[in-house]
Amino acid sequence: MKSIILALALVAIAAAVPVEKEPIKIVRSELNQNPDGSYSLNVETADGTTRYEVGELKEVLDEDNKPRLVLVVKGSYSYKNDVDKIETINYIADETGFHAEGDSIPRVPAVRR
Repeated sequence: MKSIILALALVAIAAAVPVEKEPIKIVRSELNQNPDGSYSLNVETADGTTRYEVGELKEVLDEDNKPRLVLVVKGSYSYKNDVDKIETINYIADETGFHAEGDSIPRVPAVRR
């Protein structure tokens, strides 16, 4: 009887151990870096996830009205959501912050006057 209980306990423990998933394979990866700091990136994985991004330097004036360089990043990524619908997010990051748009990102309602 004790051996049956021990066997059942071992089976329960084995069933509770998480199974590690196989990492998703990268099917395409391109990175082009330029000496000035600009770049482009293009990645696709076997599950259909994609990402495209470009970064370019831009000269802006700081609060003291002095020029400085900032990296402006523009891009998008797409993935399948929980119901197998493709979600695409477009974004830009610049001196004003990170700004993203997509169907799954809530929009700020327009102000009515």
